[in-house]
Amino acid sequence: MPRAATTTKDDGTDAGHGVTSRRKWPALLAGCALLATPLATAVAGPAQAASPAGSGTSYSGTSYVALGDSYAAGAGIPASSGGLCLRSDRSYGRLLAASLKPVSYTDVTCAAAKVGALTTAQTDVGIRVNGPQLDAVKPDTKLVTLTIGGNNLGTSDLGFVDVVVACSGLALTNPFGAPCRDFYKDTLGKRLDAVAPQLADGLQRIHAKAPGAKVLIVGYPSVVPDDPRTCLGKMPITTGDIAYLRTVLGDLNKMAARTAAANDATFVDTLTPTTGHDPCSADPWIEPLIPGKPTLPLHPNATGERVRADAVLNALR
Repeated sequence: MPRAATTTKDDGTDAGHGVTSRRKWPALLAGCALLATPLATAVAGPAQAASPAGSGTSYSGTSYVALGDSYAAGAGIPASSGGLCLRSDRSYGRLLAASLKPVSYTDVTCAAAKVGALTTAQTDVGIRVNGPQLDAVKPDTKLVTLTIGGNNLGTSDLGFVDVVVACSGLALTNPFGAPCRDFYKDTLGKRLDAVAPQLADGLQRIHAKAPGAKVLIVGYPSVVPDDPRTCLGKMPITTGDIAYLRTVLGDLNKMAARTAAANDATFVDTLTPTTGHDPCSADPWIEPLIPGKPTLPLHPNATGERVRADAVLNALR
């Protein structure tokens, strides 16, 4: 019998079009003097991205829901839709949908989402940008992917990028030390400790809404390198703080992995497959503070998203 055609939905987006890009990522980055980034936010239809190499798993006839923040949305990679959520047709979720061919794909990812956005509408200056993401999960949902938690590290919607920007400014105060590490001390660890129960609650809610769903937490990629010396002259952060940020990134992924294991979900490591292609590398799949390819600063470009999609496909096998 012929399989039903896959439908693609950008759900949960509300009246964000009345707010210009002076809010959210572009404004925050400009305020930090990171220069304008080549964001492309033209409205696009369903993804036409090339599929990752063979899936090995068929989700034909089932439904797939993508949840998460800008690292799940592929934010800034053309072409984008979803208003201020900046959902890209090159996100790992779109690539997965193209490969797995579920009967339906619902994308409610949104730039600047924190863990609370799973259950509460996401707003900007009082205007609703995205609905509660878990509203998209239905009893017949069979696959859920989620990348979230990084934005809870920062004091603004920039999250982990917010921390990196702070480290850039602090570098001037102690160029040969680790002023960012000294500034934050145990603050970021406490923020991660606070995120873990919220993330666990979100996973439990997903299982309650869709008991038959396969749930995967997709980790954060190699936003900073293993070897801090590779960033000399390329990122305005001390080598001591590059090492510190790599530890923070590792702790973020470890928290997500532990929470996944304790709540019947699968953690997908995307740090390892992107290592060596960090923002300070010769061939970055995660762009630097001033991107050379269209995406947000310190976010995966189109190649990085494809590599992350492959990692999820391998996990599904």
